Amino acid sequence: MSVTQRPRIGIIGTGAIGGFYGVMLARAGFDVHFLLRSEFAVAAKQGLQLNSAVHGVISMNPVQAYRCAAEMPPCDWLLVGAKTTSNAELAPAITQAAAEGAKVVLLQNGLAVEDELRPLLPDSLHLLGGLCFICVHRSAPGVVEHQALGGVNLAYHSGPAADARPQVVEEGVALFKAAGLDSTAMPELGQARWQKLVWNVPYNGLSVLLNSGTRSLMANADSRALIQAIMQEVVDGAAACGHQLPEGYPGKLLAATDRMPDYWPSMYHDFALQRVLELPAIYAAPLAAATQAGCDMPRVRALYQALCFLDQRNQQG
Repeated sequence: MSVTQRPRIGIIGTGAIGGFYGVMLARAGFDVHFLLRSEFAVAAKQGLQLNSAVHGVISMNPVQAYRCAAEMPPCDWLLVGAKTTSNAELAPAITQAAAEGAKVVLLQNGLAVEDELRPLLPDSLHLLGGLCFICVHRSAPGVVEHQALGGVNLAYHSGPAADARPQVVEEGVALFKAAGLDSTAMPELGQARWQKLVWNVPYNGLSVLLNSGTRSLMANADSRALIQAIMQEVVDGAAACGHQLPEGYPGKLLAATDRMPDYWPSMYHDFALQRVLELPAIYAAPLAAATQAGCDMPRVRALYQALCFLDQRNQQG
């Protein structure tokens, strides 16, 4: 994609994910506009900084930052980097910031998150799912730490002009590739989301439950065996729901995690900061879908129940 086409891109939720992809797209020459809430004042004064082990230190100042979506110009693409727990309240902001026929990409974890957001958006908007494979976290207001990876798999969910769906996905893929990032068009969103859950379900939950990053979890024989068993349950759940994942996929993810730097998943950071955990999208939804398809995932359910207890106690504290 030539940057002379310059689609206008809006970032809805400028945390670790939104901050990383927004800064990378802006660095590539795209017209990027950032919606922030609590961190608006910091970004307006100091800009945004991405400290990347892959791409180096990238500082943006000034930043096209906004406190509310009504102040944003109409955007052709909207990348939603906020947590799934915020989707319902963000729907009006997405609608306000969207140009006619805009493409909305949920850069989020979990299952069926698009299904819940779709009824809250105008029919004229395209809705896509974006599966991010990245080690990234926010270390301070306006500061994002990027350790490794950064690829995005895109798949279409719903919207106008059914015949144009492959073209819309390829346009999105071209955006990320123009920013120097890996990106792949996925033919089916449900399969793509189940595939991402194979990693997210064990590592997110166990990082909270065992107070450990990936390196410690992988170094211990018992926790490693538990991770592998949970991964296989997710693969079996996906198969019951009609999604055959790549052969030997858990083993490939274990090997990839071995090669990663020590990473503390986003759920660990949410728990440490007493934020509500993304349990409905990452655990409840796949458990419900698998159960309906006649597949039991006992380890996933036990992990979910333990996390529900910890989350509730954390919120009361």
